[in-house]
Amino acid sequence: MSVFHYDKDADGIVTVTMDMTGPVNAMNDEYREAMGETVARLEAEEGLAGVVIASAKKVFFAGGDLNELLAVTPADVERFKGGIDTVKDQLRRLERLPVPVVAAINGAALGGGFELCLACNHRIAWDDKGVQLGLPEVTLGLLPGGGGVVRLTKLLGLEKALPYLLEGTRIAPGKALDEGMIHDLVREKDELVPAAKAWILANRDKPDTAMQPWDRKGFRIPGGDANSPKVAQLIPVATAMLRQKTRGLLPAPEKILDVAVQSTRLDLETALVVESRGLTYLVTTPQAKNMISTFFFGLNKVNGGASRPDGVPKTSTRKVGVLGAGMMGQGIAYVSAMAGIEVVLKDVSREAAEKGKAYAEKLLDKRVERGRMTPEKRSEVLALITPTAEDADLAGCDLIIEAVFENMALKHEITRSSEQYLAEGGVWGSNTSSLPITQLAEASDKPANFIGIHFFSPVDKMPLVEIIMGEQTSDEALAKAFDYTQQIRKTPIVVNDSLGFFTSRTFGTYLDEGVRLLAEGMHPVPIDNLGKAVGMPVGPLQVYDEVSLELTRKAQQTWEEMGVLDKWGDGTVTRGVINTLVEEYGRGGRHHGGGFYEYAEDGSRAIWPKLLELYYNPEVCVPAQDVKDRLLFRQVIESLKCLESGVLRSEEDGNIGSIMGIGAPPWTGGFLQFVKTYGYGRFVARCEELATAYGERFEAPQIARERAAAETPAAA
Repeated sequence: MSVFHYDKDADGIVTVTMDMTGPVNAMNDEYREAMGETVARLEAEEGLAGVVIASAKKVFFAGGDLNELLAVTPADVERFKGGIDTVKDQLRRLERLPVPVVAAINGAALGGGFELCLACNHRIAWDDKGVQLGLPEVTLGLLPGGGGVVRLTKLLGLEKALPYLLEGTRIAPGKALDEGMIHDLVREKDELVPAAKAWILANRDKPDTAMQPWDRKGFRIPGGDANSPKVAQLIPVATAMLRQKTRGLLPAPEKILDVAVQSTRLDLETALVVESRGLTYLVTTPQAKNMISTFFFGLNKVNGGASRPDGVPKTSTRKVGVLGAGMMGQGIAYVSAMAGIEVVLKDVSREAAEKGKAYAEKLLDKRVERGRMTPEKRSEVLALITPTAEDADLAGCDLIIEAVFENMALKHEITRSSEQYLAEGGVWGSNTSSLPITQLAEASDKPANFIGIHFFSPVDKMPLVEIIMGEQTSDEALAKAFDYTQQIRKTPIVVNDSLGFFTSRTFGTYLDEGVRLLAEGMHPVPIDNLGKAVGMPVGPLQVYDEVSLELTRKAQQTWEEMGVLDKWGDGTVTRGVINTLVEEYGRGGRHHGGGFYEYAEDGSRAIWPKLLELYYNPEVCVPAQDVKDRLLFRQVIESLKCLESGVLRSEEDGNIGSIMGIGAPPWTGGFLQFVKTYGYGRFVARCEELATAYGERFEAPQIARERAAAETPAAA
């Protein structure tokens, strides 16, 4: 019996209900066989009046089988392309049936799922928030290879289609209707198939009902083809903007743009061939392997709770106390209130706490102005935040998060004075970015309930929370922190205790290497430019200004008091530069009047002239590739050391953490995933070259050497 159920009613309408053996309908060998049989049967069906494509799953159709795509090697490309051609041929035959075909979209239809919908003459979707439509392949380093680029371009026109193709935007049914991507909505899921049949009966005798727009005589692409003046002007602009955005590091967007442009010049059949060639090329690239591994499999594993302890019941945080209403505390208060959690925002004075609440009010007002929230909902969220200067107001909190300055003594003092107000079984979380949780927990009466909850700035925008386990932290505390993180709609990674944990100590190597290059005499502008050329969001010197040189200096003083200042190697070069800028010249960073850069009132910036006098040596010439590798490899090496030493509990946490918390280039798939496609043997060899030229900090960790030894000759 086929996994595509075939049912013909008295009106001659066949409903094909997809119900594949896995948890979702996916474009794999089983699909190709079932669709091939179904199309052949429809072509031979007598008295056929129309076809409805429906789904028995919660998700209409999930798209391509990513396990299958991940496994494709250069040796498999001809077989893979044959599979694409089969899919395309089946969809082409479906849309050329002499009767109307309707997609009854009851759930998410993304990627191959939406490509199937585009091959139908009419598309009706259930108007529900769980239904998402779109072609997100670009986010995985791929392009829509089932006709998605070609059909969407011909349906909407190049200008309108490009944002959906190049950004992989997922949209709700209402938006899709407005954009012309679907034709109708139903309010209830059970209305889908009846509405599809009613449309077929009402339109089956109308001319061209069973014909796709691009198959009709005289069809013209909306907005014109590539030779029309408007589109001809658009193409070079889009190319330049795309290059600026991707920096040439992501082949998928460039290939998508090329296929979309060709789709305006070529007939459908020829354009589909060009599209197939594009996907066949992309599927074997390291960028696609990295992005599929991390952004799909890795992220699903992390969000699925792989790092959450088994056997601990799931909990919801009802009341959270936030200690410190500064930049971090006010952000934590906002995201907590947005999740419907009661928040007590405490600072040393009521006035300071009120300023923290005002931050949330400002963000909520923006949501109302943009139509993303009603005034009533704004007031409801704001009412959840109680500003205070009194410890007693923390009574009954099932979670308290301390978010004060990185000072061990101060944090100990706050723990001793406030921990008593936790509810029975409540958890104490420290929003520290670097101080060891085990040492912070020494001030706690219940170290088993003490855990690190490291947010990233700005809290309302950054998607990650790094949860840190102290030596005595219990599974129950971890589960509570994990559940709270997901409750506020953040992605949690879990790491073990260490100075700097994973994200801070890894990100610190990027900053350190940038300053080392400056101290060697390199001009600061190419240092930052080459950092961005690797794919980092911002150059190391510019981001150091944002992080604050002054805060770094104070943190270094704290680490010095702890006796761990140079825990990961000799940091005297960077320490000397930072101390010189802060102590001698008052250059504490952007928010302290300027650091490496000067900042104008209009937001523009320029290198602080004195910096060139202090460090720039025109005779110094560091090869550009060496600079890029130094900035990237320092972070990769530190990530491997974290994995080797057990600070990282899983590679998935390391990859997701480096992407979402540090800003690792998306093309790498994260710093640990990067080494897999780069090759461990090749990585170790390059580390040896860098270590010889620039110092022992580039020596490959033992874990990399062991994995290099285990590689096959082809991989190495």
